[in-house]
Amino acid sequence: MQELRSAQERKINYLSFTIDNEKQFRQFSFVFLGASDGIKNFLKLFICTVNGKPPGVMIPIPQYPLYSASLAEMGITQIGYYLNEAKNWALDGAELERALEENKKCCIPKCIVVINPGNPTGQVLTKENIQEIIKFAHKHSLFILADEVYQHNVYAEGSEFFSFKKVLMEMGEPYSSMELVSFMSCSKGYMGECGLRGGYAEVINMCPQVKVNYLKSVSAMLCSTVIGQACMDTVVNPPRKGEPSYEMYMKERQAVLDSLNIRAKMVVDAFNSFEGFSCNPVQGAMYAFPRITLPPKAIEAAKKANQHPDVFYAFQLLERTGICIVPGSGFGQQPGTFHFRTTILPQPEKLKAMLEKFRNFHLEFVEEYK
Repeated sequence: MQELRSAQERKINYLSFTIDNEKQFRQFSFVFLGASDGIKNFLKLFICTVNGKPPGVMIPIPQYPLYSASLAEMGITQIGYYLNEAKNWALDGAELERALEENKKCCIPKCIVVINPGNPTGQVLTKENIQEIIKFAHKHSLFILADEVYQHNVYAEGSEFFSFKKVLMEMGEPYSSMELVSFMSCSKGYMGECGLRGGYAEVINMCPQVKVNYLKSVSAMLCSTVIGQACMDTVVNPPRKGEPSYEMYMKERQAVLDSLNIRAKMVVDAFNSFEGFSCNPVQGAMYAFPRITLPPKAIEAAKKANQHPDVFYAFQLLERTGICIVPGSGFGQQPGTFHFRTTILPQPEKLKAMLEKFRNFHLEFVEEYK
């Protein structure tokens, strides 16, 4: 028992010394079993009841279901803010204020989650929009959680990825002292190494007392796989100009991104030609999230089947064509609207055939329920 206590004390002393160094306090990183593992682990930091009120975390709607599921599991209140579909799924300052004020009655807002580039919505935030979000978070003392795992997937002309850390630092004080965690993964981008399970979190300006306890929590976990760590190392340290593999690396990387760009345009152009469809440009990430207008009779048929209308549509598509999409109700959407998420990953020829099959199904579906 004495040996165990001594080992624990040594561990605590090792973890505690890091707060004595200003630079270490301001910035540190962790490697996880994928970004999802790191995100769930980080959200646990906000589990704290204050004056009988649970904590609250702001998440975008639509959102990646990892967030809503994790918050529900942890007993953290979900504060959903709607992305502005009319402005290509941008974040709107007035909507952020509305969501925060309405939920202050039932929880203590602690953090805001931003997914950029967006999943499932495929938008890439402008630098001005990011600055607006940072100012909002500073005004309300919110920790910023930036999910940036699709940062290499930017296609649309005029779109550019800006990291929250870079923008925050460029804004100077008081914003450059705000608490921020950013996430990256080897599963997305041009790499797509989903099964290797590698991801990391970079944290800046964390409260030193919180950092000590967070390090204790992380130290109780198993580390990520060696293969995942090695893969993540190649992602953050790609071949540099002058090195033997640089030319081949750049050629293969650009080929992947150019092909994804072509497929993104194919999907958007096709959906916007369908009756009752409206699809914003896929600026980044790997998905399109079109809005669909369903005939009243289809909505009534969905009710009889005890299904949400977009779920009904998705199952009809799957059963008749074998094409699998994810209903928008699984990600959240404005009441009275219907969407679905589909990927742009199939190779161009297969994607072309799939879109034609989708078109024929939709024509038959509309005719059946008109």
